[in-house]
Amino acid sequence: MKKFWGIAVIALSGSCLFLSWTLLGQMHDQGAPQAQVTIQGMSPQELLLLRHDIRKQKQKLIAENLPMTESEAVKFWAVYQKYSDEWKQINDEKFQMLHAYSQNWPSMSNDDALIFMRRWLEVDEKVVQLRSRYLPLVRDALPGKKAATFFQLDERISMMIDLEFASQLPLLHGAPGRAQAPSPVR
Repeated sequence: MKKFWGIAVIALSGSCLFLSWTLLGQMHDQGAPQAQVTIQGMSPQELLLLRHDIRKQKQKLIAENLPMTESEAVKFWAVYQKYSDEWKQINDEKFQMLHAYSQNWPSMSNDDALIFMRRWLEVDEKVVQLRSRYLPLVRDALPGKKAATFFQLDERISMMIDLEFASQLPLLHGAPGRAQAPSPVR
C-alpha cells in the first residue's frame, strides 16, 4: 500500500479525543462541576469538526490506496457516502457511550460495568451488520478484489482508531477505591 502509514495521521488527529479521558478523570477527581467538563477544552462544535476531519482523512486514505477507474469511482463514492453516513451514526453512539463511561467509570457498579460491555458489543455488532449490508452494494460498484480491498482498508483504519480509543480508556479495576493493577515491568 502506497501511503498506508497515513493511518497514523488519523490516530494522531483522533488522539486529541482519546487523550482527553485523562483530563476528564483529573477534572472529575478535582471536583470540577460536570457541566464544565469538556474534552481538552474543546467545544462541541470543535469536537464535531475534529471528527469530520478524521472522516475526511479516512476517505483520503481509501482513495489513495484503492485504485479505481473513473466509472468505478463514480459508483463507489456514491455508495461510500451512504456507508459513511451510517458509520457516523454508529460512531456517534459509540462516542456518547465512551464519553458517559469516562464520566462514570470511577463509580460504576458491577451491573453498570456489565451493561456497558453489553452495549459495547451491541455497537460492534452494528458495525458488522453495516459491513454485511454494504458488501453487495460495494461489490456492485467495484470488482471483487477491489471491493474486498475497500473492506480491508476500512477494517484496518477502524481497528487503529478503536485501538487508540481502547488504550486510553481507564480500566474499571483501576477506578479510585478499587485495587490497582501492577505497573508493567519495563
